[in-house]
Amino acid sequence: MYESDLCRTVTMLAIDPSKKLSFQRLISNGDLVIVYERHNSMKAIKVCDGSELQNRFGVFKHSDWIGKPFGSKVLSNKGGFVYLLAPTPELWTLVLSHRTQILYIADISFVVMYLEIVPGCVVLESGTGSGSLTTSLARAVAPCGHVYTFDFHEQRAAAAKEDFEKTGVSSMITVGVRDIQGQGFPEEFCGMADSVFLDLPQPWLTMPSAAKMLKQDAVLCSFSPCIEQVQRSCETLKKDFTDIRTFEVLLRTYEVKEGSLDCGNINKGDSPQSLPCKRKQSSSRSSNGTNKSSATTVMAKPCSEAKGHTGYLTFARLKCL
Repeated sequence: MYESDLCRTVTMLAIDPSKKLSFQRLISNGDLVIVYERHNSMKAIKVCDGSELQNRFGVFKHSDWIGKPFGSKVLSNKGGFVYLLAPTPELWTLVLSHRTQILYIADISFVVMYLEIVPGCVVLESGTGSGSLTTSLARAVAPCGHVYTFDFHEQRAAAAKEDFEKTGVSSMITVGVRDIQGQGFPEEFCGMADSVFLDLPQPWLTMPSAAKMLKQDAVLCSFSPCIEQVQRSCETLKKDFTDIRTFEVLLRTYEVKEGSLDCGNINKGDSPQSLPCKRKQSSSRSSNGTNKSSATTVMAKPCSEAKGHTGYLTFARLKCL
């Protein structure tokens, strides 16, 4: 490892306690919490002493939440319960207000890894949108890195800035109002960025500017929903970039549960070893007086609400001079 690389690594791993992103404290009045009812029912709520949450599980007083650690189970007046979770980037992505189409966890994790983002990095992003990716980028560069994100829509940028303050990542994010597609990135960032992320209708217009912003051997990512956008982008990238690759991330979720399997209807020729009865077998008498064998086994099947195509992720590395 060269001396310059060693110094860069030490700088990246330095920790500033005042900027450390942590939820290892008790819930206070004014905090944002994620109220978890079940895996497909969560909501973000600001804790206000004197306020109440009413849902199908009963009435929950905010005053009972104050002083409890994140992750606590709290009871309602009816004995129902919810969990109070910290607004981590993963959970925030599932509950935030959709001002634009957002990136979800599968794409976000892929982006963070392939952009080689580590603590201490400086990341440029356009556009901000609903701030789903921006929040994860901030957590990835914490505690001493920074994300500079731009959106041409002033109201949208202001709403995103409010969300970053709610989730506790505002110290690592600077929100700017700028038409990056038309004007490019500000010249003050020339040669400073470790990574650039683009989510624009015509990203190829911004790529020459992005190349000037990146450090040597740094990586750019462009998200596009249409393959025609990818094709145009790749042609433009060839001038200043190398190692150009495009990915489509498809996530398949499975439902795994224990259930009963009817082993009574066995075709002739089937051996007992071929039956997926992995746990225990029991014998019961059916209505016609015959014995019927059943087994309890673990079954897995894809969830019916599988998400398909979200978009294409194109990565490219800046050519070394």
